[in-house]
Amino acid sequence: MARTKQVGPHRRVSSYPRLSQSIGQSSSSAAASSSGATSSSAAIPVRRLVAPTHGGVKRPTRYRPGQLALREIRKFQMNTDLLIRKLPFQRLVKEITTNMFPLSNYRFQSSGLLALQEAAEAYIVFLLTDANLCAIHAKRVTLMKKDIDLARRIRGDITNLLHVPVQDI
Repeated sequence: MARTKQVGPHRRVSSYPRLSQSIGQSSSSAAASSSGATSSSAAIPVRRLVAPTHGGVKRPTRYRPGQLALREIRKFQMNTDLLIRKLPFQRLVKEITTNMFPLSNYRFQSSGLLALQEAAEAYIVFLLTDANLCAIHAKRVTLMKKDIDLARRIRGDITNLLHVPVQDI
């Protein structure tokens, strides 16, 4: 059976009057009381606008699932800024170099670190794009580790050689 959208009541009764009605009633009743004339409009009590009882705080807008993610993707595709912060990336590079060469103290130029960061970000973006295609091919929306592994294996990355057992070489 097909799912159908549940439709609520067409008209909701609100305990808060519309602003135009309360202003119109208050001006007509004030005019009637000042003239001293009794009319049917003067007998209508004036309803005042009252603040909502739930604190008066406006609730944030609820977006459909995935709508903000798509907006964020469009935003990041339009600009060419770096996605990873420079200082944490610099600390990561220095940590990797000290782990690989513990006896030496390497120093990096800022332009060299910038080039390394741009290359690393381009590699990650293209790898995740290929992995996303693998996930879509598997009829999934969620990106999994096996998608990234498959994308790296299809690419023939050099880093994949480190994970190959010695018997297969």
